[in-house]
Amino acid sequence: MRNDGESGIPDVWSTYLATADVKATADAATEHGGRVVVPPMEVGEMGSMAVLTDAVGATIGAWQPGAHHGFAILGEPGTPNWFELHTRDHAAAVKFYEDVFGWDTHVASDAPDFRYTTLGEGESQLAGIMDATAFLPGGAPAHWSIYFGVTDADAALTKIVELGGAVVLPAEDTPFGRLATAGDPTGAVFKLVAGS
Repeated sequence: MRNDGESGIPDVWSTYLATADVKATADAATEHGGRVVVPPMEVGEMGSMAVLTDAVGATIGAWQPGAHHGFAILGEPGTPNWFELHTRDHAAAVKFYEDVFGWDTHVASDAPDFRYTTLGEGESQLAGIMDATAFLPGGAPAHWSIYFGVTDADAALTKIVELGGAVVLPAEDTPFGRLATAGDPTGAVFKLVAGS
């Protein structure tokens, strides 16, 4: 979607969560500490949307499907592989998504140095909420990140730079695959994951 620059918001990737009733979700968001940024609106025959902030201040979209149901392919190279909320208030974030979106949450880790909760479990996991207190820069708000699958994170970073993008964090091996962070030519930041 075109960013006319008038809002003062930089180019970003937005995450939209499915809902059966976008108005009820917007109402629930305000009841549970969130805020409505863009009120529920129809998008032609495609569906209805709203943009909210959650109880920890992260922006999240809500999508009630019409003709457009969402991703047809997920978890393969070249497609979204993971969605993750980074927050300093893990408990409040988890409760918000349980209460507002009806998430079936599962604790992946509750250690002081790694607190992480997932939507779904096992092969049906779709997203995660991370306690990012230890690494979020001072003043950085809670935010959602999108991970795109690639077959080779290092080669993908090389191609991104060739096409006018930038490497934000170089690729590194982790227990979850080889991860990297990049920016596109407009400055919108996204993550890469290979071998997950």
